[in-house]
Amino acid sequence: MNNTNYSEIIAEILALMIAIIGHEIMHGLVAYKYGDNTAKNAGRLSINPIVHIDLIGTIILPAFLYFSGAPFMFGWAKPVPIDIRTVLRNGGYAGAIAVSLAGITYNFFLAIVASFIFPYFNVAGSFIGYLLYMLVVYNVVLGVFNLYPIPPLDGAHALEYFAKIIKADRVANFLDRIERYGMIILIIFIATPLANWFFYPAQYIISILLK
Repeated sequence: MNNTNYSEIIAEILALMIAIIGHEIMHGLVAYKYGDNTAKNAGRLSINPIVHIDLIGTIILPAFLYFSGAPFMFGWAKPVPIDIRTVLRNGGYAGAIAVSLAGITYNFFLAIVASFIFPYFNVAGSFIGYLLYMLVVYNVVLGVFNLYPIPPLDGAHALEYFAKIIKADRVANFLDRIERYGMIILIIFIATPLANWFFYPAQYIISILLK
């Protein structure tokens, strides 16, 4: 393996860590805005990556995808603890929606910023250029993935709170009931040919940002 390969691996790891750790920190920061100190007291608003490491999502899964020759790495950080009751008390369902979508908002914002800077570093062999490229890819993939209304993803939580605002109790109750099957549903989408359809929105957005 040559030095270029090593630099690309480092860039991919950095981009993935920035995407997934920042995603979780933003949940905690917005919850803190609504008076929830849970994440802060647990030391989870820190940018220290060690406190955010999830054995499976941050280490095992990305390593497995890399060594199995997958076209990209994927993963997640340890979820930031949030007392949603405090958020609801201080910010209502709108505050809960803001907390739910905080990580997704961060991912899309970072992807857009990186896409604007990328053309200035898009030179063969550029470490910064490849890092910016991967920041766009990983943040879009993570943002779109979490936007799906499938429990326990952020999009499902946001939809459930919105349903409660508009008194669509059937929708809220349905999402609550299927949460126990959420991981099974996600595996069906990710580990089957449906994955091409599932990730198509992310591929389309990436193609626009990096055109």
